[in-house]
Amino acid sequence: MAFASLESSDDNEPLAEINMVPLIDVMLVLLIIFMVTAPLLTHAVKVELPQAASAPNQSKAQDVELAIDAAGQVFWNERALAAGELAGHLQAAAAELPPPELHIRAARTTPYEKVAQVMSEAARQGITKIGFVTDPAGAK
Repeated sequence: MAFASLESSDDNEPLAEINMVPLIDVMLVLLIIFMVTAPLLTHAVKVELPQAASAPNQSKAQDVELAIDAAGQVFWNERALAAGELAGHLQAAAAELPPPELHIRAARTTPYEKVAQVMSEAARQGITKIGFVTDPAGAK
């Protein structure tokens, strides 16, 4: 709001005064908002965190490497097995704590039937962790 003066001057000149009333209104509204929200910011949420407990690490069992060549011959950790020895070796491995992981490596020309028989026998003897070892460099 401009104040009138007694001087005679040109009324077409722009006023160079800042109207402070809207600025004061905005400042008071912000003050009220901060006064209302400030107590809410000090409210703490109680969180129950889990307690950490350490347990001894179990030693990992030695993995068993089982290879099958193209003729169907089975190798247990690079040692050739006779036809009836596989079940005994698998049963002894399943009895270990923790049971080992069986890694099967088969030649490209090995019949799937032989691989399936070995997997079936391993499951029958109680070996649950079976993995396949592949050679991506040999694939053409």
